[in-house]
Amino acid sequence: MDNTTFPDRPARAANEERMAEIILPHQTNGYGTMFGGDVMALMDKAAAIAALRFCRLPVVTASTERIDFRTPIGQGEIVEAFSRVIYVGRSSMVVRVHLFAEHPLIGDRRLCTTGYFSMVAINREGGPAPVVPQLLLLDDDAHAEHAVGAEIHAAIAARRNSRTTGRS
Repeated sequence: MDNTTFPDRPARAANEERMAEIILPHQTNGYGTMFGGDVMALMDKAAAIAALRFCRLPVVTASTERIDFRTPIGQGEIVEAFSRVIYVGRSSMVVRVHLFAEHPLIGDRRLCTTGYFSMVAINREGGPAPVVPQLLLLDDDAHAEHAVGAEIHAAIAARRNSRTTGRS
């Protein structure tokens, strides 16, 4: 458990969330592959679901981090997003999303895109809601992903601080 900063908050493990859809012609470019923007929108939705289910508060996307497009996704393929909260701050969460594509008739599957999203829980006024639960780290994989999430969270904080101080 990572409770060094917020010992008074309840803690819970983050579930791996899954969502799937089939890629239709209107989601593809002239090469028959999925538009990058549509890939990112699908991943953003998967990240929002993971964050919402983890904290049970309204969430918004604060930033997208380290999105790697590995292989294209073709028209007619099934895409499946796997998302999980891997790091929790005061009101923010870092969510990892893996996007897999599968040929529906053959069944071969491949990792196509990986990305990290910073999601923020918000209150009724639209401001940050500092009541996000702590993240329970139940195994070595959770600890490893948490370390990646901590690096991403630190990079976001550094970027935010350099903007407010005028440094670039």
